[in-house]
Amino acid sequence: MERTKFILDEKEIPDHWYNILPDLPEPLPPVLHPGTGEPVTPDDLAPLFPMALIMQEFSPERYIEIPEEIREVYQLWRPTTLFRAHRLEKALDTPARIFYKYEGTSPPGSHKPNTAVAQAYYNKMEGIERITTETGAGQWGSALAFGGACFGVEIKVYMVRISYDQKPYRRVMMETWGAKCVPSPSPDTKVGRDILADDPECTGSLGIAISEAVEEAVSRDDTHYSLGSVLNHVLLHQTVNGLETKKLMEKAGFYPDIIVGCVGGGSNFAGLFLPFVKDKIDGTRPDLRIINVEPFAAPSLTKGLYAYDFGDEAGLTPLLKMYTLGHGFIPAPIHAGGLRYHGMAPIICHLHKLGLVEARAEHQLGTFKAGITFARTEGIISAPETNHAIRATIDEALKCREEGVARTILLAHSGHGHVDMAAYDDYLAGKLHNYEYPAEKVKEALAHLPKVPGAEEKGEGR
Repeated sequence: MERTKFILDEKEIPDHWYNILPDLPEPLPPVLHPGTGEPVTPDDLAPLFPMALIMQEFSPERYIEIPEEIREVYQLWRPTTLFRAHRLEKALDTPARIFYKYEGTSPPGSHKPNTAVAQAYYNKMEGIERITTETGAGQWGSALAFGGACFGVEIKVYMVRISYDQKPYRRVMMETWGAKCVPSPSPDTKVGRDILADDPECTGSLGIAISEAVEEAVSRDDTHYSLGSVLNHVLLHQTVNGLETKKLMEKAGFYPDIIVGCVGGGSNFAGLFLPFVKDKIDGTRPDLRIINVEPFAAPSLTKGLYAYDFGDEAGLTPLLKMYTLGHGFIPAPIHAGGLRYHGMAPIICHLHKLGLVEARAEHQLGTFKAGITFARTEGIISAPETNHAIRATIDEALKCREEGVARTILLAHSGHGHVDMAAYDDYLAGKLHNYEYPAEKVKEALAHLPKVPGAEEKGEGR
């Protein structure tokens, strides 16, 4: 019998995170102050984040130690398991070897606690009593609520309204862990009140929810802001998964030819592939393919412009160089709420610009079809976000069958879909539809990119 799963001992949980910044072939474009166009300083970010996280954001160190208090919490679910998808391979009649690293065994059911626990810890160590944040599908909000419960930090979550309505049990999870969750846009902030006055039925966006969370955080001395994706320190914390995966692939006796993952803000997939892309950068594995999969409804990497933009709708954040659909982007109500963001992690964008990673977009119906196939072969009911990566994994495996080539495919499985049964119910009942963000909407949104003093304003497209 061939092995189906590969595991590590608790003692093998990584004791350092991997920071790719010193290994990039070209430096990452700086984060800019929106008023001056100059690179931000630690003092500029201090109202939002604890200094330990700010230092991690810009650290030149290749490896950053994981505090023992964080590793103790990680032991609740880490290390996670690497599976060989023998049943899926058989169903597809493919010579491909399909592996997936499963992050759905964390208490909130996804990869998100890898950074939520760390962020809650560093805020607590700095004496911060409250954290505000945003969430799309609720994965991040529930993870930070869990992290806050671990270290006694109060959490306030602004949840994108369409997901708040679609996924009520995510709100219940947050409240069970002690957090407060409100739909965004909300009457709690000026940003929210202004948007509701203009459009009382606004379904919300991650950009709007970020604006609300930032507005509240900067208005209170006892409150910081926390982000579940995009920023360098968030991707850094997620590399605990990729470092485990490298060890496990060695145990399995294979190195991936292709790595596939879904991307919204980018933290899940980057956390797995960054330790591998290092091998591509240094020439050890030059042929490695890394495929970022996003929805057609929010196609930042595949249709966006590479330019400086705000991370939020109201323009309260520093400016990030990224592939963007414009910070005013309002996404279609697809069920993959965690992928409905207008931009992308600057690290992923930079690697994409350099040709070290690739991107593709998938339609909603095709992703759910792939998720059903995965559930009926591997048994796991996956999150709608993860289904995007499963779709691309299946397509690559079928290509192996057509070409008669036995490639090794590694899937970043970001979490289960047990709180997404309404989405599966709609799919099985034939009620779901495909959405593709129109080209004219992309053009309209990009017309409102910020004017950055002293910086490149137009950027470059794909």
